[in-house]
Amino acid sequence: MTTIVNYGAGNIRSVENTLAELGAEYEVTDQPSVVLRATKIILPGVGHFGQMMQAIDRLGLRQPLREKIASGIPFLGICVGLQCLFERSEEAPGEAGLGVLHGEVKRFAGKARIPHMGWNSLDQQRPTRLLKGLANSPYTYFAHSYYAPVAAATAATCTYMHPYSAVLEQANLHAVQFHPEKSGPVGLKVMKNFLDI
Repeated sequence: MTTIVNYGAGNIRSVENTLAELGAEYEVTDQPSVVLRATKIILPGVGHFGQMMQAIDRLGLRQPLREKIASGIPFLGICVGLQCLFERSEEAPGEAGLGVLHGEVKRFAGKARIPHMGWNSLDQQRPTRLLKGLANSPYTYFAHSYYAPVAAATAATCTYMHPYSAVLEQANLHAVQFHPEKSGPVGLKVMKNFLDI
């Protein structure tokens, strides 16, 4: 059973559709008690970092999420669900992230169009379970104005003005900046790889 955390603004339906296509059993919840008994968690995220963290705190989900990640169960963060794993973001300077990973999420700065929206390739930095069975530089779909730094947990980068973390993998912790649910067969394979962990 995979538990999808619904904090009120995630792209829940498209993630549900992807899991259904893969024949996976799942539940959707905003309840701390359900998160605390979860054996596999997906945290989708769209929109604003600060609004996401405020909703997580309002629902009492911060500590359950941190506890479950620390307990070693498979966890997948998507888009802002990746960014919230860091300590803070320039998008909402007053809001603390989950702080599972060190560092700050920053806004793209340069002459290129912001947000970074559309298809772009991944550059694998090391073997990763999420990208198992895919070509070396698979294309995935991105939609974001903020990016996570390259860190020890970075398994793949994407380059838009400069390289940034596109896939994180550290023990049981997994996260992607792109939207697997909008990335066609590649995204479907990423989700299946996570379900198989």
